[in-house]
Amino acid sequence: MSRKAPEPVQVVKQRRDAALAALVAGVPYIQFLGISFDRRGDELTAVMPFDEKLIGNPLLPALHGGATAAFLEVTSIIGLSWGMIWDEVESGQLDPEALAQGKLPRLPKTIGFTVDYLRSGLPRDAYARAHITRSGRRYASVKTEAWQDNRARPFAQATGHFVMPRQNG
Repeated sequence: MSRKAPEPVQVVKQRRDAALAALVAGVPYIQFLGISFDRRGDELTAVMPFDEKLIGNPLLPALHGGATAAFLEVTSIIGLSWGMIWDEVESGQLDPEALAQGKLPRLPKTIGFTVDYLRSGLPRDAYARAHITRSGRRYASVKTEAWQDNRARPFAQATGHFVMPRQNG
């Protein structure tokens, strides 16, 4: 009984990176905000580099609450979507080239999204991670936390509830 040889690490990494890049490219608002995603295995960290257009109060200066909320929501949706497609990416069933050509899976739709502003976002890079607390066929819940210099001191956090897209439809 012979076993199939494992794929080279480079091939797996390229497939993962291509799938994530295609998923992110499918949401134009992500590019507007300048958000990127750092991937380590199945864990994603969103990065929103500082830009003057993100300042809401120039007297402090502080990040705009809408930019902060959008950053948290985008992180939640991409994190949830990444969780949905992870098994298909790993097994090679999901073709990254098809994703790059715009054949994206449907994204979860936001039902409700609550943001807690814990302190002012400073004029510097921000980071966020989403934690899926429940993911079923129809519904998912996600908690997301954003920080800047110290992960133990988040400046905002959010809880989101999402309708999951139909698998074959």
